[in-house]
Amino acid sequence: MADDRAFDPTTVAGVVLTPGAGADRDHRTLVALEAALAPLPVLRLDFANRERGSSGPERPEAAVPHLRERADAWADELGVDPAQLVLGGRSFGGRMASMAVAQGQPAAGLLLLSYPLHPPGRPEQLRVGHLPDVRVPVLAVSGERDPFGSPDELRHHLASLAGPWELVTVPGDHSPQDPPVVAAVLGWFARPVG
Repeated sequence: MADDRAFDPTTVAGVVLTPGAGADRDHRTLVALEAALAPLPVLRLDFANRERGSSGPERPEAAVPHLRERADAWADELGVDPAQLVLGGRSFGGRMASMAVAQGQPAAGLLLLSYPLHPPGRPEQLRVGHLPDVRVPVLAVSGERDPFGSPDELRHHLASLAGPWELVTVPGDHSPQDPPVVAAVLGWFARPVG
């Protein structure tokens, strides 16, 4: 059953942000978003392999449970329901957040930055099977020349989401400059409800 409720930023108690496969919690976009969203609490989270000192990509089978565990623990630290957190991240991190939500992780919304719809040049290798199980509001922000998914491809596949969604395209490729990405996210958080 679809949840067509609009994103309500007044209910958000914090934001959990995860990095792309080759990056860590200090990726420039995650740092810029944390600064821009202040005083709203932001947790920039590394995946477990990075915490162990590995620079290689994490496996989804390990990344999703790690994200769910950390989000729940942080909600407990904040004294809030996990459903009051927005989950998201860049590329692989956003995909892992969307998989966590599809698997039942509570969230107020989902933030997908440069979502890796498919590997560059391999549009047949889609990473969308879980999207129909995402029932929370979603903001996707993507570069207009992103080789991991064009705006048209993203629009087509994001339409399978069970909840409300919005796609904002910005100048650039898979690593667009931070100001337009931050502006899109702040616009989503500033939107009046109702």
